[in-house]
Amino acid sequence: QVQLVESGGGLVQAGGSLRLSCAASGRTFSGYAMGWFRQAPGKEREFVAAISWNGGNTNYADSVKGRFTISRNNAKNMVTLQMNSLKPEDTAVYSCAAGRRYLTDSPGDYEYWGQGTQVTVSS
Repeated sequence: QVQLVESGGGLVQAGGSLRLSCAASGRTFSGYAMGWFRQAPGKEREFVAAISWNGGNTNYADSVKGRFTISRNNAKNMVTLQMNSLKPEDTAVYSCAAGRRYLTDSPGDYEYWGQGTQVTVSS
C-alpha cells in the first residue's frame, strides 16, 4: 500500500502561482511513477503531468505545458507540482497518484490515489 496526501491548494488570482505537494508513505516510493490529475465539477478526470520513478523523464498535458512543472524528491517521499500563470480553467480538485506504468496519462494505470486538494483560480 502507498498512502498519498496532497497539500498546497487554495484560491489564487489568474496569472498567479501555486505549489502542490504530495507526501507518500508506505511501500517504496521510488519504485513508482507518479502522476497529477485534476477534475473540475461536471467534468471527467483529466491528466495533468507524470514523472518517472527517478525523476528523469516527465510528461505533460498540452494544456499545462510551459506553465506547470512536476518534480520529485525520493529521499523525502515527495512529489510536487509547481503551477505558474494559472488560468480560471485550471480550477479543479488536483490529485496525485502512484503507479507502475511509465509516464502514462491514463487514470486506470495508477494504483494509488490521494484525496485531492482544491485549486480555485479567479478571473
